[in-house]
Amino acid sequence: MCTLTGDRVSLFHDAPSGIEAIRARFSGHAYDMHQHDEWLVGVTERGVQDFYCRGARRQSTPGRVILIEPQEAHDGQAGHADGFTYAMLYLPRPWLKAALQEDGAGDPGFSASLLDDTRLGQAIWQAYGALTRPDSRLAVDAALDGVVDRLRPHLGRAEKRGRPGRDGIIARRVHERLRALPADDIGADALADEVGAVSRFQLARAFRAEYGTSPHQFLVQIRLQEARRLLAKGKTPADVASLTGFADQSHLGRWFRRAYGLTPAAYRATCLADRSARTF
Repeated sequence: MCTLTGDRVSLFHDAPSGIEAIRARFSGHAYDMHQHDEWLVGVTERGVQDFYCRGARRQSTPGRVILIEPQEAHDGQAGHADGFTYAMLYLPRPWLKAALQEDGAGDPGFSASLLDDTRLGQAIWQAYGALTRPDSRLAVDAALDGVVDRLRPHLGRAEKRGRPGRDGIIARRVHERLRALPADDIGADALADEVGAVSRFQLARAFRAEYGTSPHQFLVQIRLQEARRLLAKGKTPADVASLTGFADQSHLGRWFRRAYGLTPAAYRATCLADRSARTF
């Protein structure tokens, strides 16, 4: 992570994908006209984000999505005295090409540089969160895949379909693999290779069709079940987090509270207490 003081720019680099994520706040001028070699996908959080792109000045307000193609010149500044805050993902060309499962040499193109798409905006925020806080590789990959899925309509790319029979086999292989090694921090690409999927996108689609959830959500549930078992035996939350594949104790705590409504420490204390009845 690199953080610049003053107007505040926080930059995170994800080594496996090459994707960079920033969250920034500017009170006035942000940057001069420039270009990037990556695909830029961002969402305005607060204020008015004013920028020049494709021959016109544009203003993005909270929740609106900004899409800028590689080598597309643009600048940036506040459109209001209160400044603006936004998050942006920088998607490398080879990464997006692979994610879209494109075999040709040409790049697609964004249909617009500024648009209203609540679901895409939410997907960008979820990916930013997954990239910038401790989480499993499968969670990061799932969040990034969510961005790609929401980008497809704006790139004129339909979702690729697999073969139903083959997809069922792949889904069951994933199910068995995750159950066998729940603490392993495997990524979606490696998991796809291991089970014989064409891509991680086929893997995710096949698994959801078969089990009604994503591989990452399924893995979290397996880990939480094991965490409950270990906590009930008296293991400390820190040890349980390490043994079950969570990034750290706070990571375990966030998921545990969401699932069960109490902290791992509280659950452990309840299980160890000498009482005949328990209330959750």
